Amino acid sequence: MLCRCNQADNPVDRFVSVVCWNISTLRPPMFGLAPYNPVLGETHHVSRASLNVLLEQISHHPPVSALHATDEKQNIELIWCQQSVPKFNGVAVVNEVRGKRQLKLLSRGETYEMNSPDLLIRFLPMPGINWDGDVRIRCPETDLEAELRFGHKSFLGLRGSQRSVKGKIYKSSTKKTLFQLNGNWDRTVTMKDNASGKQTVIYNAEEVYSGMKTPIVHDLQGVRPTESAAVWSELSEAIMSHEWEKAKEAKNAVEEKQRELLRERESRGETWVPQHFTVTRTKDGGWDCSPTQQWVPPAPIVVPLS
Repeated sequence: MLCRCNQADNPVDRFVSVVCWNISTLRPPMFGLAPYNPVLGETHHVSRASLNVLLEQISHHPPVSALHATDEKQNIELIWCQQSVPKFNGVAVVNEVRGKRQLKLLSRGETYEMNSPDLLIRFLPMPGINWDGDVRIRCPETDLEAELRFGHKSFLGLRGSQRSVKGKIYKSSTKKTLFQLNGNWDRTVTMKDNASGKQTVIYNAEEVYSGMKTPIVHDLQGVRPTESAAVWSELSEAIMSHEWEKAKEAKNAVEEKQRELLRERESRGETWVPQHFTVTRTKDGGWDCSPTQQWVPPAPIVVPLS
């Protein structure tokens, strides 16, 4: 889906492809699983075909994650910098995901800026997790913009639709609506052409999810000690074997190591610096990041194509 964003010759078709890809980044979250709280400097480096992705936890308090992904074959670059800010409203925790997401189609000279929906963790009347809120996708070079509203059922489940998405695609300069979107992001999303009235299915979640594969280690020697799978390997093994006391000890060991490293840095008067990103603070108190490399190298962990 990401490759399709750069393949269409028509800028409107490219924009629609970006909207579809944006929807595809959502996954149905699970409720009640043990949290893996990312530690400072934790990384994840993975490749799928010519797409290489590198993530790094660039701050622990507050938790901030950075992502850089490149595909030299398709001339695509992704840069994300995101901070989760939880707020409790009495019946749920709303995790506001702050920060920018950029998708660059390098050969087209186009940059698509977008934000993330919030993660809603509800405790009453029934526990559950949903994506919620407004997402805006904007491309200044093509004068196109999209507004998406991700919703869920009401508090008592009497109104709304589970995992719904509604929105529109329009010209930024004139505000003229070109297409209307409606559906459910975990099922199908349709697009109505305002000019012709024609409706088409532009996104099918079943096709997307069925094509997902489990990443495998292609080069064990190339896996960094900071790789998520390495940092949490003992905890993961203990959880999968239902050894809860061992899992607790493994989690505590990772966290205690982080506290020890922090004490060592403080004793030497050192400030931790990310390995793969240059980090700056924005005027509104947010975070911004720039990758230190132009292209992400191939990873030792790969996602099979079939």
